[in-house]
Amino acid sequence: MIQQAVAYYLGIDGGGTKTICLVGDEASVLGRGESSGSNVVRLGKQAAGDALQQAARAACTNAKIGPAQIVRTVAGVAGVGRTEVHDFVQEVLRDVVGGGILVVTDVETALQAAFAEGPGVVVVSGTGSIAFARNSQGETARAGGWGWAISDEGSGPWIGRAAVAAFIRARETGQVSQMEYSILLAWKLPIDQDLISAANATPQPDFGAFLPEVVAAANAGDPFAVEVFARAGGELAALAKIAASRVFSADASVPVAMSGGAFAHAPNLCQAFYNSLQVQLPHATLLPDLADPVLGALQMARRG
Repeated sequence: MIQQAVAYYLGIDGGGTKTICLVGDEASVLGRGESSGSNVVRLGKQAAGDALQQAARAACTNAKIGPAQIVRTVAGVAGVGRTEVHDFVQEVLRDVVGGGILVVTDVETALQAAFAEGPGVVVVSGTGSIAFARNSQGETARAGGWGWAISDEGSGPWIGRAAVAAFIRARETGQVSQMEYSILLAWKLPIDQDLISAANATPQPDFGAFLPEVVAAANAGDPFAVEVFARAGGELAALAKIAASRVFSADASVPVAMSGGAFAHAPNLCQAFYNSLQVQLPHATLLPDLADPVLGALQMARRG
């Protein structure tokens, strides 16, 4: 009897902070690889390309196969809505893996992870933020995700920036926020003027790194931190409402999923989003588990 060859698939989630790859066969995950972020727009071609190749090779090594044995790859990568970025990612991966390569946005793989081919809305909060909706007819719509300078409301960096602004405003009004001390400590800045200079530096600082400090302050009852999360949850719920309203009827029961690192590391954000979603999109049902885009990418690779 001739033994049938095993087909190997590669799923990639390329975000602004890290890149995760999974190698699997038809039924199992066989290997995982991880590297730094691969958002070309934010990080540049060299850094993003190196991260993609490093994570893909690591996943294949851990799966004990050669990259040339991959029969199909699906890469969900931030920023690939731009044609030149899409083509660059495809070329970078073609230099490493065999088989067919499909490059899609990371929000599409998150939607796949949450709902497979079914209808729903996925809201992503990580290095950026975006909502993506699909109805039962396959019609899609997006809201947000236009970059930190004009969008990305409710993302990790947005929360960090809002926290710094909140404790500066608190100081101006003669109040004290617990976030002030923890963020200054994390930034290693004891002097007020140093803080203002650092906050306005070019390139901008990593405001997303302050998310743990904002979580800790909110958990300790700091009203300024609590308000930051309430605002973030409201912004994300607004994105969900906008995307849903474009492809679902007003009285439709809409399933909604969360995805992204900010949701994963801030239960406060998940709760604030849920609270606001009940008000802004009352017919929505929020899934309790976060959608994992890399699993969605692997599922899409298997499906072909």
